[in-house]
Amino acid sequence: MIVYNVTLRVDEEVHDDWTKWMRAIHIPDVMKTGLFESYRMSRLLTAEEGDAPTYSIQYTLLDMNRLTTYQNQFATNLQRDHLERYGDRVLAFRTLMQVVDEG
Repeated sequence: MIVYNVTLRVDEEVHDDWTKWMRAIHIPDVMKTGLFESYRMSRLLTAEEGDAPTYSIQYTLLDMNRLTTYQNQFATNLQRDHLERYGDRVLAFRTLMQVVDEG
C-alpha cells in the first residue's frame, strides 16, 4: 500500500472557505479519479501558538502504477485549481510513504 501525503499550511483568512472547498470539491474530485482506495484528512495539533492551521491529507493507493497514472493524467489540473483559488495563502508539499505494517 502506498500513502500519498499532502501537507498544507492554511492562512487563517481563507481557512473556513478552504476546509469547505476541500471537503465538498477537491477531495471528492481526487477520489473520482478511481485511483485511490481511501483518504484521511487530519489537522496538526502540535502547532505553535500563532501558527497557521496545518493539515495532512493522506490518500492510499494499491501501487505506484496508480500514482503514476494520477500524476500523469490528473494531478496538474487538480493542483492548478487549488493554486488558482488560494494562491500562496495555502502552502502545500507532498510526500510518499509505503505502508510496511498495519495493526
